Amino acid sequence: MDAVRLDEVTKCFGDVRAVDGLSLRVPAGSVYGFLGPNGAGKTTTLRMIMNILGADSGRIEVLGNAPGGPARDRIGYMPEERGLYRKMTVGKVLAYFGALKGVSAAELATRVPQWLGRVELSGWAERKVEELSRGMHQKLQFAVTCISDPDPLILDEPFSGLDPVNLDLLKGIILEMRGQGKTFLFSTHVMHEAEQLCDFILLINKGRAVLNGTLDQIRSQRPSHAVVVEVEGDSRFIEELPWVREVKAAGRELEITLTDGADPQQILAALVGSVRVRRFEVKRPSLHEIFVGLVGADDAQNA
Repeated sequence: MDAVRLDEVTKCFGDVRAVDGLSLRVPAGSVYGFLGPNGAGKTTTLRMIMNILGADSGRIEVLGNAPGGPARDRIGYMPEERGLYRKMTVGKVLAYFGALKGVSAAELATRVPQWLGRVELSGWAERKVEELSRGMHQKLQFAVTCISDPDPLILDEPFSGLDPVNLDLLKGIILEMRGQGKTFLFSTHVMHEAEQLCDFILLINKGRAVLNGTLDQIRSQRPSHAVVVEVEGDSRFIEELPWVREVKAAGRELEITLTDGADPQQILAALVGSVRVRRFEVKRPSLHEIFVGLVGADDAQNA
């Protein structure tokens, strides 16, 4: 079953086509990454899924229903613009938003301290939201999104403003919840995080889908143009090989960029005949490298 489904969805703002014939399927129980540079149409799409904006054309379904229907209260939504009451205490904010989603007072008495503990804010329960740092505010917003035990969860740039420690904390919680069968659809322009988290990935640029599928499927469509090697012996000859475009040294490792159409096995055969090969690895292209190749460096700099 698909938790979220879009078929040929389009949204325009005046002459600007923010989303252009977009289709996607988010399988239940998966983590689905919605990736692209700023201004690509990610937030607009999420707002249409939440029925904050209406689509100009196409069809959107959430848990088999139109947006804003019976599934609305089952969705957890973390907007890009964080909206917490700054004069309320951390604990009361969490309880308030849980109550809005229909969680009973008795259940909140258990869930509020549990979630404050999970996002490492237990010691801040009686402090006002305005006293929190940006990263702490972000973690509280995530807890607010999760307090009602929703499914699916739709997160717009959930990792913005987090330091590496808190980034790992939220990623760990997301993976734990995915293991419990929860569905996540999140937007991000940080492609490295998507590589670590996502079961499925959609790359979007200028409102249109550029790539869609699992990370392995996406990589399999893009041939590798580099190998990483570690050798013993004089390796200067590698730069002169006809299949080599560039050689970069990083410690003991050499990253060899190949010419178009070159076979990595040709490099391996040349190495074996001249030096002792300690390591040879065909480098898999990263999402960022794939994206740069598809949309160009200017757009990717915003990703």
